Amino acid sequence: MASHFELERLSFRHGPLMFSAQAMGEGPTVLCLHGFPDNASTFRHQLPALANAGYRAISVTLRGYEPSSLAADRDYSLEAVTSDIVAIIDALGHPVHLIGHDWGAAAAYRVSAQAPDKLRSLTTLAVPHAGRFVRDGLRTGKQLRMSWYMGFFNLPWISDWLVERHHFAFIRRLWAAWSPGWQPEPGVLEEVIQTFSQNGVKSAALRYYRAALSLKALTTSQQEAYYCVPTPTLALSGERDGCIDSAVFERLTVAEDFPKGVLFHRVAGAGHFLHQERPDSVNALIIDWLARHNE
Repeated sequence: MASHFELERLSFRHGPLMFSAQAMGEGPTVLCLHGFPDNASTFRHQLPALANAGYRAISVTLRGYEPSSLAADRDYSLEAVTSDIVAIIDALGHPVHLIGHDWGAAAAYRVSAQAPDKLRSLTTLAVPHAGRFVRDGLRTGKQLRMSWYMGFFNLPWISDWLVERHHFAFIRRLWAAWSPGWQPEPGVLEEVIQTFSQNGVKSAALRYYRAALSLKALTTSQQEAYYCVPTPTLALSGERDGCIDSAVFERLTVAEDFPKGVLFHRVAGAGHFLHQERPDSVNALIIDWLARHNE
């Protein structure tokens, strides 16, 4: 979607880390968080649509996805990523509508749990409540098979080598498996591979998975895993998602976790990258959701 607003380049700081961002539009802020294997350009269809709808849309690069945000302590836990996002919202100086895809969604649930006063609404794409997914989702036979890569990424050196082999052919295969039958626009995957070719980025991105399946993460209590998400939440799943089964997503979207309400919606004909595959449908759902929660 075209927009009369120009794309801006921004940067945010959290301690020694610097995060680049893309922005467009004026109005209430919508902060967008990308996932794996991806980058901030994943929301290229959402930024102009949101700008045209009267919002200031910002897509920020997550920790470790550029040399300026590589963590010296190699901490890529969800807690660390969440702290970055809270710091960015603090720098903006006002509550935001938060949108997250994949790892961005996982972190977005945690931002709501930790700092609900900083959010107006929450929209998550492709990933259910992160605590329930690790505790319960991976116990489902079909989902465990679909999530094989999580275990593989916990094999240091071997997975690092294979992901990069043949100019990151592994990433191309993941995209094809996760969004079956969809062909990204020319240049999209090439830009993602450029992101992962930067010094340190590939290893940082894989450490997200190593933190997620750490002994500490796997031994959390049920009370810790089933944390409350006290923000009105729109949960969007691609019908054909080859990464996280849509039925598992729906089953793990438990009303009691969302005291301010949750709406689950399955996007027909879309896979894991639903916001890129079906941008018109996804944008309409998001803009309608934001309009309900602008106060």
